[in-house]
Amino acid sequence: MTEDAARTPWDRRDALGMAVVLGALLLPVVGLMRYQGPPMEEGFMLVFPEQILQGRLPHRDFLHLYGPGSVYVLAAIYGVLGVDITVERLVGLLQHAVVAVALYALLRPWGRRVATPACVVAVLILLLPMGLVAMAWNGSLAFATAGLAVGVAGARRAGDDHGGTRLLALAGVCAGAALLYRPDLVLAVVVGFGLLLWPLPWSRRRPFLVAGGLTLLLYVPHVLLSGLGASFRGMFLEPVFELRPGRALPVPPSWGEIDGFLQKAGALRTTGWPFPIPALSQQIVLWFWLVPASILLVVVVAVLLWRRERGTPRAVAFVPSAGFSALLVTQALQRPDTTHLAWVTCISFPLAMAAIAYLVERRVGESRAWLPPTVAAGVMALVLLVVVPFYPVRTYLDAVGQTFGRNQFGSPITNGERTFWFGSPEGAADAQTVVDALAARAQPGDRLIAGPGDLSRTNYSDAFFYHLFPDLVPGTRYIEMDPGLADAEGSGLAEEVAAADWLVLTDAADAWTEPNTSAGSRSDAPNRVVREQFCEVVVTPTVRLMERCRPAT
Repeated sequence: MTEDAARTPWDRRDALGMAVVLGALLLPVVGLMRYQGPPMEEGFMLVFPEQILQGRLPHRDFLHLYGPGSVYVLAAIYGVLGVDITVERLVGLLQHAVVAVALYALLRPWGRRVATPACVVAVLILLLPMGLVAMAWNGSLAFATAGLAVGVAGARRAGDDHGGTRLLALAGVCAGAALLYRPDLVLAVVVGFGLLLWPLPWSRRRPFLVAGGLTLLLYVPHVLLSGLGASFRGMFLEPVFELRPGRALPVPPSWGEIDGFLQKAGALRTTGWPFPIPALSQQIVLWFWLVPASILLVVVVAVLLWRRERGTPRAVAFVPSAGFSALLVTQALQRPDTTHLAWVTCISFPLAMAAIAYLVERRVGESRAWLPPTVAAGVMALVLLVVVPFYPVRTYLDAVGQTFGRNQFGSPITNGERTFWFGSPEGAADAQTVVDALAARAQPGDRLIAGPGDLSRTNYSDAFFYHLFPDLVPGTRYIEMDPGLADAEGSGLAEEVAAADWLVLTDAADAWTEPNTSAGSRSDAPNRVVREQFCEVVVTPTVRLMERCRPAT
């Protein structure tokens, strides 16, 4: 992997490398299109944008814990293509593809034999947590990594002022867009792009800063429309201070049991594995420790490159990427479940492969060019196939199998032209019974609330019911229900229930137990309203439909 090789322009062999990476991404797509993503999160990404299309605003009219970028972009797309789960998942697929392509560009100076398998690893991990759900985090990662790739290209074009200026300005737009999606990514964005800009003269930093600043000004209309207080509360107070006690998990994770409730549920769907592997809880612990280990390795190599190869293509691309990756660690520390671990290691593991290749190259020299990428791929294969195989690799292989008709997973719940995919056939049948009954009885404009069976423990909500009934009005700002928010004293949920016409209450979270405050009950006022004012219309083993039958006392 000589420096000359690192400078080689892209050619048709890069097209082959990208084909391999995108092929790995597309191979399970057919299966993932009917695969159950997390029902709660996918429901939000369908319902929140449609609320905007209907004139309601995030933070003011409904709880939203992130920046406005993702929901407004989805609202614009839905406005053109329609509110549909396939459209939403195609947006999620595009987000994953952008991350994969951007990582390939960032790792290309290390040679195709490093970049290609490293990006395949990124794809395996990216598809794990949410399938193709168009989550705000994935969108933010897409913009940030694309911005780094474009910014690196601009920084390297010192002799092309106009071309380099345009690329750095585009990188600024991407960095600003990443923060419009997830403002909590600010430290990673500042450090990563700061390391990119630091060696450049002011005249070359200015396009980035101006474009990034103008992009961030899009927060202004959002704040003016939703209100400064509501926006500050929704993006900072609620997610950072009010939600955290009910969502945090032990650091490090427990060795003998799985801490996260959704990971426990996900572990119920298993397939065979030819190698002896640790227990699932132990894999999560090992994965957690691989986060700081991979980041430390990446940072050490970034320092070596900064000192010894500053200004080379590898250093220009790797050092900012390492800084960005290092500051993603906060996600793993705040809630070390498989989703948050994947959100970090989808970046740090591919970079670690380049770091391993660099260290091996320094050891063996350039005479055995095949050895560094081989060792890097071998180490990562050991990690993914033996140490933590269940969530990244087995989940991926499961989805690929479904694409080709094996062990298919996901049952449709429909109302008219709208469909939502649900994992459990029994749960889907119960939900369909409720949907059919509600469709036969409800009138357009009626107020609907979907929530858990016990409204004193709002750990979960099946928001997809709102998606299936666009003619009904969500009767609560807590379309997303979280512990410590909707179930808090004085949250307003009881008053909202009292004004609702219909309730859909599910037992999905009745057994929710995590080592945090979500295990306890809070205000029972909403439950009292249910008992006093609502009657059961349809009762299934997992879902109840209730109608207002008595006036408030």
